[in-house]
Amino acid sequence: MRRHQLDIQLKTPDQIELMRAAGLVVAAALAAVRDAVAPGVSTGQLDAVAESVIRDAGAAPSFLGYHGYPASICSSVNEQVVHAIPSREQVLVEGDLISIDCGAVLNGWHGDAAITVAVGDVRPELLRMATVAEDAMWAGIAAAARGAANGRGRLTDISYAVETAVRKGGRFGIVDGYGGHGIGTEMHQDPHVLNHGRPGRGPRLVPGMALAIEPMITIGSPKTVELADGWTVVTKDGSVAAHVEHSIALLDDGVWVLTSVDGGRGRLGDLVTARQPVDSPSA
Repeated sequence: MRRHQLDIQLKTPDQIELMRAAGLVVAAALAAVRDAVAPGVSTGQLDAVAESVIRDAGAAPSFLGYHGYPASICSSVNEQVVHAIPSREQVLVEGDLISIDCGAVLNGWHGDAAITVAVGDVRPELLRMATVAEDAMWAGIAAAARGAANGRGRLTDISYAVETAVRKGGRFGIVDGYGGHGIGTEMHQDPHVLNHGRPGRGPRLVPGMALAIEPMITIGSPKTVELADGWTVVTKDGSVAAHVEHSIALLDDGVWVLTSVDGGRGRLGDLVTARQPVDSPSA
């Protein structure tokens, strides 16, 4: 393992294999939480589901205790954008939109991902926003893969791809001040990955980079405020938000979406590495 440019941690292929195992733990936890989302379920109950899956896999929740954070997931409902703390008192109701962010550390390596889930019947425009956020995330991942493959990619090519996909999808606000990041032996590393900006800037995209790509968009204004709990970020105008995320690694022969069960092949096709995937967290 070596460091490159902005103190960016470049991983070896063997280390990326270890990150894949952590990523699959996160994928399993988010799948279980997605299945548990329903009207009448509390965000505290969802947190318990995620923690159980993570610990049963022999991993630990990355979020729990991080700078004092008291839970294993962030459960951001409606106008809550990111970092909302789960509780037994916050109960989901029909029509809510919830973004669930989850991290796990296994054998010293981190995985981090987020999904946005509809609670029962949700307004079509909110479902559309969630789809646009996901499409923008995959556009950013594809840009990273192409940039690393051709040797000319720069970090902000990802930012530009995310922004372009959001703008193409509709009139949504792109949240500023929060974004993606490097990931590896720490959950948050250099570089910060903006969700907007001009292409062709920042460090080169090279094999060994591992990044978390995470668009956050709103149905209204992108302006946010942090609540008194010191964690929960909400939209200033009360509009509903969506947040999605995958952790990826760049290799010599393509990208590996570490927190996607299929490695990203379903969305990215031949851009995904030919490396034999790890099938399960225990593989």
